[in-house]
Amino acid sequence: MIAVKSRSELELMKKAGEITATALKLVEEAIKPGVTTGELNQIAEEYVLSLGAVPLFKGVECPVSGGLDFPGTLCVSVNEEIIHGIPGLRQLKDGDIISVDMGVSYEGFCGDAARTFPVGTVSEEALRLIQVTRECFFEGMKAAVKGNRIVDISRAVQQHAQKNGFSVVREYVGHGIGRELWEAPQIPNYVTLQRGPRLEPGMTLAIEPMINQGVYDIRILNDKWTVVTADGKLSAHYENTIAVTEDEPFILTKLRGEVF
Repeated sequence: MIAVKSRSELELMKKAGEITATALKLVEEAIKPGVTTGELNQIAEEYVLSLGAVPLFKGVECPVSGGLDFPGTLCVSVNEEIIHGIPGLRQLKDGDIISVDMGVSYEGFCGDAARTFPVGTVSEEALRLIQVTRECFFEGMKAAVKGNRIVDISRAVQQHAQKNGFSVVREYVGHGIGRELWEAPQIPNYVTLQRGPRLEPGMTLAIEPMINQGVYDIRILNDKWTVVTADGKLSAHYENTIAVTEDEPFILTKLRGEVF
């Protein structure tokens, strides 16, 4: 069953989303060659805890890979890493791209967002991958309107990625979100035989395209967390938590006053 949120619940999700977005902005400002993924994780964790919020990724289990007790506040995935990269001693290099994903709980409600950033000077193709992945989110969000179905979001994401020569990860998908990080429904970034439920005002969704430069096939590393492209080519990730409304969908994971 898909939980429909009240106005007061949406306000709490908006606060959780603002904390998430601000933490990601602080991380973005710290990204440069030589910084470690662990240092980025510390920046986000200290900020979240300072506001009395809870990092949601620490200690979770992955239902796909079987990974246990994720150790970070952030998932930090570099270059061919798609998602679930573990923060640590790895130093970023000029020309890398880095995907940063995080979830936060505030007063019992969740926010979840991801961004991919360039490190220093990156290739034009890497920049194009980052931009198209971001565009895929917004194409999907346009379809997240009252009366549409989940498959309409999926179709919009897939068509935009493939039109630009990229592929869409199959094994990992977007999801509902609210009191829990992962709620119904699942939101694939590609068209399946399942149309999904009709969207109603008050539904809250985490739409998160994961787009690969090459094939959509993946591998999971021995740590049982880090997911990489099967061909070693680049991947990018962009996610926001949104609310379905009577009119246009509303992004909950944004900075105060931010206009997309």
